[in-house]
Amino acid sequence: MADNSVEMTSSTISYKNHRFPPQIIARAVWLYFRFPLSLRLVEEMLLERGIVVSYETIRRWGRKFGAAYVKQLPRKKPSRKDIWHLDEGVPRGTHSNVGAELHGR
Repeated sequence: MADNSVEMTSSTISYKNHRFPPQIIARAVWLYFRFPLSLRLVEEMLLERGIVVSYETIRRWGRKFGAAYVKQLPRKKPSRKDIWHLDEGVPRGTHSNVGAELHGR
C-alpha cells in the first residue's frame, strides 16, 4: 500500500464496527474517487487481490468516508509559476454557419 493512503486512515475517522481494516476501506475509496472507475471495477480489482467486498459496500464507504478523506488531502496554494491550459475555443459566428454551409443555404 502506498504511503499516501496511510494519511487517510488517521484517528479522526472512525472505522468502528467495520468488518474490513481501515487500509482496505481507504484503498477502495481512493481507487473509486481517484480514477474513472465504476464501483464494479473497484470490486473486481479488490477481488483480484483476494478481498471479497461488494460494489454496494464500496459505494457506502465512499459516501461515509469520501468527504473526510478530501478534507485531509494536502492543499497547495496557487503560485504565479503555475501553468494553466485552456481548451480550444470556437470563434463566434463560425460555429453557427456550419449548419447553413452543410445544407447549402
